[in-house]
Amino acid sequence: MKLVNAIIKPFKLDDVREAISGIGVEGLTVSEVKGFGRQKGHTELYRGAEYQVDFLPKVKLEIAVKADVVDRLVEAITKAAYTGKIGDGKIFVYDLQQVVRIRTGETDQQAI
Repeated sequence: MKLVNAIIKPFKLDDVREAISGIGVEGLTVSEVKGFGRQKGHTELYRGAEYQVDFLPKVKLEIAVKADVVDRLVEAITKAAYTGKIGDGKIFVYDLQQVVRIRTGETDQQAI
């Protein structure tokens, strides 16, 4: 079992959700986060005053899947989140030690 974390641009969320649904992934967790990478933020103008925005709004997806689905999932996220511009995001893949569905007590792959 694997946990896939993806940090993407907020306006790409619906595209990514549709893409992962298309490969059979049934659930995900979405969090609104802020951060910066190579772009180091940007400058904005508000009421004639310029100010620096250090942390840009992003969306973090957490998706638990069986190990044999990971490559297709990463490919689907990459294609759906791609804009070709700086700040498209990153994908991280982790091993999951244990998963428990609280309602039924099912564990590991049955719990996903």
